[in-house]
Amino acid sequence: QVQLVESGGGLVQPGGSLRLSCVASGSILNIDAMGWSRQAPGKQRESVAGITGGSNTDYADSVKGRFTISRDNAKNTVYLQMNSLKPEDTAVYYCNARLRTARSSYYNDYWGQGTQVTVSS
Repeated sequence: QVQLVESGGGLVQPGGSLRLSCVASGSILNIDAMGWSRQAPGKQRESVAGITGGSNTDYADSVKGRFTISRDNAKNTVYLQMNSLKPEDTAVYYCNARLRTARSSYYNDYWGQGTQVTVSS
């Protein structure tokens, strides 16, 4: 059984910073791409940032220059450093990973339960 568990969310003032973490656990053989998405109330989920197995990154235009995604392969962990936060960044943030387990020959996508980020004064 694979689990992705996010942490690091909370309440922060505009202009502040937060660092999200997501740890993947279980019978994992290899993790390919990892990423973060978010969903604000009344809106569709949107991709925020992604990182490949080779550590190539991409970002939504709305967060470029403010957010940084990184990963620690030894810890099966992906991070999202969020700086210069704005009220419009308020959302539930989800991590995802494309990985292969000991029980499958294929890569599948897994998602965490989400962590709330609220940017407000």
